[in-house]
Amino acid sequence: MPSIYSGKEEEHLRDHFLLFLQPRYEWSATGETFNKSGKTDILIRYNNSNIFIAECKFWKGPKNYLATITQLLGYLTWRDSKTAVIIFVQNKDFSAVLKSVEETTNQYPNYLGFVNKQNDSWFNYRFHINGDKNREVKVAVLLFHIPSI
Repeated sequence: MPSIYSGKEEEHLRDHFLLFLQPRYEWSATGETFNKSGKTDILIRYNNSNIFIAECKFWKGPKNYLATITQLLGYLTWRDSKTAVIIFVQNKDFSAVLKSVEETTNQYPNYLGFVNKQNDSWFNYRFHINGDKNREVKVAVLLFHIPSI
């Protein structure tokens, strides 16, 4: 339903994810939660340990996409290993954005490799955390097409 996403800001769209994450499991799912060096958009904790960290952004091109990865990796500690970049795409040509993500991701300095493609708009990658090339982190990149009406 377009009314769910039309005219919404990033925080409002993020809250839709939190709405489903929070009550379903025995964990804490929070938004705008401090971790290491800043506030991440989604943080899931279980038994006082982070199990998932995500950063949400609107698509504004490859340069901003890579900056989002920088932001996400800046929030990670050595113990964090499962993360996601969630991208809201308003562009009408969604396929071009998907192609851009596929072509741009491997240019990131911490990039270790492509894992798989869950579906046409969900890519899984391996990166290393900042400062430790031997500590791998899984980064899912999920893109959601929410074109302007």
